[in-house]
Amino acid sequence: MRTVAVVGASLAGLSAARALRKQGYDGRLVIIGDEPHRPYDRPPLSKDFLTGAVAEADLALEADGEDLAAEWLLGTRATGFDRTERRIRLADGTAVRADGFVIATGAAARTLPARAGGGDLAGVHTLRTLDDARALRADLARGGRLVVIGGGFIGAEVASTAYALGLDVTVVVVAPTPLAGPLGETMGGVVSSLHADHGVRLLCGVGVKGFSGGGRGETGGRERVEAVLLEDGRRLPADVVVVGVGARPHVEWLESSGVELENGVKCGADGRTSLAGVVAVGDCANWYDPAAGMHRRVEHWTGAKERPAVAVATLLSGGTGEPGPVRPPYFWSDQYGVRIQFTGHAAAADSVAVEEGAADDRSFLAVYRRAGAPVAVLGMNQPRLFTRWRKQLAAAGA
Repeated sequence: MRTVAVVGASLAGLSAARALRKQGYDGRLVIIGDEPHRPYDRPPLSKDFLTGAVAEADLALEADGEDLAAEWLLGTRATGFDRTERRIRLADGTAVRADGFVIATGAAARTLPARAGGGDLAGVHTLRTLDDARALRADLARGGRLVVIGGGFIGAEVASTAYALGLDVTVVVVAPTPLAGPLGETMGGVVSSLHADHGVRLLCGVGVKGFSGGGRGETGGRERVEAVLLEDGRRLPADVVVVGVGARPHVEWLESSGVELENGVKCGADGRTSLAGVVAVGDCANWYDPAAGMHRRVEHWTGAKERPAVAVATLLSGGTGEPGPVRPPYFWSDQYGVRIQFTGHAAAADSVAVEEGAADDRSFLAVYRRAGAPVAVLGMNQPRLFTRWRKQLAAAGA
């Protein structure tokens, strides 16, 4: 391969570029990113960056002096892939031809249905990018009332951060139990009780009908949000709103390309796609998990950092190498001063039980089992014990 193009310049794309050089690729390397920024770390965006404890310079993922001898094409979006000409079409009208491709375009924040509106109101935010976080941080500094729509980890972290900043916070979740998807109903309820522990209102089982706004802000311009309107008729006054209802894989640009799409880019256990010389990594990649016998799209930091090395080995070998082991997904979250860690697949379990500590103390370790065998582990303020269990789970291939 004389040229490899990495489409996506966040953690997964950077990790792929590093893996290419580490594994001996010395040809032309082009890294394409739709944001104008160099690669940055996203987890702090919903936490310390909002409080000002972490500056933009602290988010940089590249080490001082690191040089991948790459061509960086930033601030330009990929709009299509021509498999015959082997080239990526870009929004600025140019194209990049390559012999090998790493798709790492990540995911975009989901929004509420169009009928809910709110998109034109100042003070209504999603949180996915650095620019999103800049805008949200400025609004949180105004103080007042925050309504978070969505019960996922990003929304919970924003709620926790806003609470620490002194805002009045309400979290609205359409599901009866927040976090039931990743953690199961029992443990989802336990973790979500952190909101009530700190006086943050949690409204479950109700959807959002729309928004109301008024005024023109301090400098004119758009109307500003004033309230969130719920399906049950309630009206929640709001100065700031964060819509945290999940993310969708950013793969629209690959439609009609020949790359098979199924909840993202459908991949083998080694990152290979339906097209030769094309692999996919990160939040947009739906990898096959041999242990589970199914495809899984994992939107976690560790997957974006670890899996690119496997995919790059596949790319450089022409797809003839053996797939590496797929480690159980792992993620963490910091909320209200509590470290939450999880690894494995809660949906695979038929039971879950606290085996160390006590849930009421918000310091415990819970093990999820299927037919008696552990398939997932959740820890709250138990980092040492959790790490030991995580290693055991990975060794067992759960």
